[in-house]
Amino acid sequence: MGNLRDIDVKQLNALALAYMGDAVYEQAVREHLLRSGRVKPQILHKEATQFVSAKAQARIIMTMKERKLLTEEEEAVMRRGRNAKAGSVPKSTDVTTYNYSSAFEAVLGYVYLLNRQERLAELIAKAIRYVEHPEEEMV
Repeated sequence: MGNLRDIDVKQLNALALAYMGDAVYEQAVREHLLRSGRVKPQILHKEATQFVSAKAQARIIMTMKERKLLTEEEEAVMRRGRNAKAGSVPKSTDVTTYNYSSAFEAVLGYVYLLNRQERLAELIAKAIRYVEHPEEEMV
């Protein structure tokens, strides 16, 4: 298999970026839950859903956009992710929510594949903090 450096991350399909971002975010959320002392499997799954559901991810990316927390480049990726045609939408959500959720994942996948680890950690920390404390200002 070719090395990731062989592909131009900026030219990757938005859904491919979202595919990567989904895995990156899921791992970060799982680690966060374990490190915060939540270790019972049934509790972990229930709590993880609060972070990784399409609804939660859509709210996160819309809030980041509203608060101007994304760079121009990240906003462009967000728009590509939001406008990508996924083919099928899970029954548990609506098209708009699903599209914004994909947009969030695309941004994370993009930042991850460009190896911008500090920025990735910052975006994920903001997302986790927002889910746990939606009343607080996301900065």
